[in-house]
Amino acid sequence: MTTVIETRGLTKTYGTVRALDGLDLTIPRGGVYGVLGPNGAGKSTLFRILLGLIRPTDGTATIMNGPVGDIAHMRLTGSMIETPRYPPYMTARQVLRWLALEHGITGTADIPYWLERVGLSEAADRRVRGFSVGMMQRLGVAAALISKPELIILDEPTSGMDPPGIQEMRALIRSLAHDDGLTVVLASHQLLEVQRVCDRVAILNKGKLVREGAVSELTAVGERLRLAVAQQAQVLEVLGAKGTAEGDGVLADIKRDEAPALIRALAAAGVDIQEARWVGTDLEAIFFTETGAVQTPETIHAG
Repeated sequence: MTTVIETRGLTKTYGTVRALDGLDLTIPRGGVYGVLGPNGAGKSTLFRILLGLIRPTDGTATIMNGPVGDIAHMRLTGSMIETPRYPPYMTARQVLRWLALEHGITGTADIPYWLERVGLSEAADRRVRGFSVGMMQRLGVAAALISKPELIILDEPTSGMDPPGIQEMRALIRSLAHDDGLTVVLASHQLLEVQRVCDRVAILNKGKLVREGAVSELTAVGERLRLAVAQQAQVLEVLGAKGTAEGDGVLADIKRDEAPALIRALAAAGVDIQEARWVGTDLEAIFFTETGAVQTPETIHAG
């Protein structure tokens, strides 16, 4: 596995507060990697250290196989940390031209292309003063991509977006990773979106890594076969202790290689199986278990 970010014993203190507490983290190259955690877990602190905006108190960090702050490696990295701010009198197109000039790439920056990729073509010549939070997020992502980086770090990229905007951003992030070959590292409180878009995740709590792995593997824990059937009582009788009623369906606590035989047996017994699908633990449940965060109606909605 080729790594794109690695930290060892990374610590950042502010007085008596430890924003990061001996963090050991390895992020592989390629795909979409989510960094999760409640407020104060250390996500933004980690990103700021990686981008050379603040210095760690202790420990080490490398990015793109080079030391943090090395210009050659940082040129290969794009970022958007929190909601971006730009001169209000500029248009979206002018903002990207200005940033291209700062990068020294005015001759090669394809500004119309990136405005189209983030869904801002129709607003390209509007002053950013009138942009919504979601539109500013889109412009921030375009600004992070203008230099064609190999790694992009995004802090809450869907903040302030409506559901269609979130869906479009999800598609863009997947496309950047799987079509353009970028490594995308993102932080988000939208846990359902993280589960849909990320290949791997790290969960931080109080500056420490508490869980890490492929989303598919983490959510497969406790996996069961859910059967939507017309004859629920009959299916429960067949499964015995391995069956649990859920709404109008049944959860079967069986292994994957046992599923074909079960479905054949139920069909032969005259059971009408309307749907059979595997369900596992969702990322939201793992998050609350690992962080001890209190699940409220607001966090359920955000997830």
